[in-house]
Amino acid sequence: MAKSQNKTKPTNVDVTDFLATVEHKTRAADAEVLLKLFTDWTGWKPQMWGPSIIGFGSYHYRYDSGREGDCQVTGFSPRKASLSIYIMPGYREMGEKLARLGKHKTGRCCLYVNKLADIDLDVLKEIVLDGVEYMKANYEVSDS
Repeated sequence: MAKSQNKTKPTNVDVTDFLATVEHKTRAADAEVLLKLFTDWTGWKPQMWGPSIIGFGSYHYRYDSGREGDCQVTGFSPRKASLSIYIMPGYREMGEKLARLGKHKTGRCCLYVNKLADIDLDVLKEIVLDGVEYMKANYEVSDS
């Protein structure tokens, strides 16, 4: 039986072209802000991962089950319901930062934010960079 393939892979879609398709005006404007911030914070060029994730950097993972693949180190997606911000190692020891962030929800590796006006961008920077540093310390990370 063939192993299942990761559906979220880097694509050649232009990030600017993708952002032009975001219909929700606030989400589109916030995505433009996040694009600049993530580029500045990480020093990496953005790349589309799958149809809707703007990712920065990449790393290779391998689970105990044998499943392996590549994924972005961090990134975001302007989804219809909210902005999804990807913090790949999750939120270990980030309780204090999350408490200072502002209005948000969390998933396993995602922060869900309705709009950037609801959160403190300096705290978001701390969270994103904490996640990036964790990934660099625990995985072989590249800038693409």
